[in-house]
Amino acid sequence: MADGTDYFLILNLLHRYSDAVDRGDFARVGEMFAHADVYFPGEETPSVKAGGDFDFGDALAQWTRRYPDTGNPKTRHYCTNAIIDFDDDTHARCQSYFLVVQATDELPLQPIISGSYVDRLEKVGGEWRFTERRELIGQTGDLSAHLLQTFEGPTGE
Repeated sequence: MADGTDYFLILNLLHRYSDAVDRGDFARVGEMFAHADVYFPGEETPSVKAGGDFDFGDALAQWTRRYPDTGNPKTRHYCTNAIIDFDDDTHARCQSYFLVVQATDELPLQPIISGSYVDRLEKVGGEWRFTERRELIGQTGDLSAHLLQTFEGPTGE
């Protein structure tokens, strides 16, 4: 079975996703999820298919406001409470919580959305990568400074 190093490599992958989103580096997000099907909240079929022409980074770029003075969404994504289960040496499942906070010139620092990620991962060539992500929304706050579109998805996981 996988060893303790694999646990930390998967944690780093989760945190690299948060870092890329907070930096507004959606191309990097697309690369991280190039081999993954991504299900948006409440969906039974993936909005983003592995290897497709439209990747997860493209989707985030359509939804997420980036501010001209910083080039990023002025957010911090916190990914916590990771529960990682290894199916074998090269396959794992991970459930984690997320909390996004944001502050802009008009919006004081506040939580804007929370929920869970349910991920599947595989290890290829010694590197862990996402193969599936499902996002479950818990609670939402004021998303007006964060999203370019109105969020009307399911909440209350």
